[in-house]
Amino acid sequence: MKVVVIGAGIMGNGIAQVSAMAGHDVVMSDVSPEALERALGTINTSLGRLVKAEKLTQDEADAVPGRINTGTDLAALCTDADVVIEAVTEVAEVKHEVIGTAVANAPSTALFGTNTSQISITSIGATIGDAADRLVGMHFFNPPVMMRLVELIRGLRTSDETLERAKEFALGLGKEVVVCQKDSPGFLTSRIAAILRLEALRMYEEGLGSAEDIDKAIRLAFNHPMGPLELGDFNGYDTYLHAVTALEKAHGERFRPTVTLKNMVAAGRLGRKTGVGFYRYDENGKKIGPA
Repeated sequence: MKVVVIGAGIMGNGIAQVSAMAGHDVVMSDVSPEALERALGTINTSLGRLVKAEKLTQDEADAVPGRINTGTDLAALCTDADVVIEAVTEVAEVKHEVIGTAVANAPSTALFGTNTSQISITSIGATIGDAADRLVGMHFFNPPVMMRLVELIRGLRTSDETLERAKEFALGLGKEVVVCQKDSPGFLTSRIAAILRLEALRMYEEGLGSAEDIDKAIRLAFNHPMGPLELGDFNGYDTYLHAVTALEKAHGERFRPTVTLKNMVAAGRLGRKTGVGFYRYDENGKKIGPA
């Protein structure tokens, strides 16, 4: 099976890696050759960690890069795709553009997945005509290689066959699947995650505790692997601001972005990818202490 992944960022390179680890031929597309080069480096580093943790053998890890090709010409890369998954920024117009290009050039049998955490699947489908029945929300979690869940979201025109194909694909990657049957902004998981992080931000603003203690409280009290503020650093606070702004429009006051969130994004303190958020990170993205 040929899988085309659009976007070579944190989510895109992770989806490409997990697809290649499952034995698929993968093409990772991005407008930036530099982003593609960085993504391949990230994948190689991840494979090394999996070998060290004895989750892959060295032979298994060595086979993965050979299944991943890259390119910047999305139209040409999609011509023989079986599955196309977009993992670009959480901006509806950008997703509309890349999905439209993929649909115009991929085979009429291709499955299209949009890796969004909150943008309407139906609204994306409205831009691609009759192909909307082959579009499904395919929400991976960060980091895709490690996180077990894929949330599938049915758009208004998503067919039963498309949903079943998406389930089979995700299960074939070794993932667990849940289905959001109603295309409501935030779906099942993002609404819960967004409100938890917003409450952590509010507590921080109110001076109830340090970022470290708020994160520690959530980790130890509720058995979360990472606190909500550190997870925000990991995912990027610019992405989170886009998400909660859209959720506020859809669901009201409870999703209003906090002043701290807006100020951090304005100051470029986006988290791990800029080296500082609530914590500081070295050039390899390793956390080195509080900000």
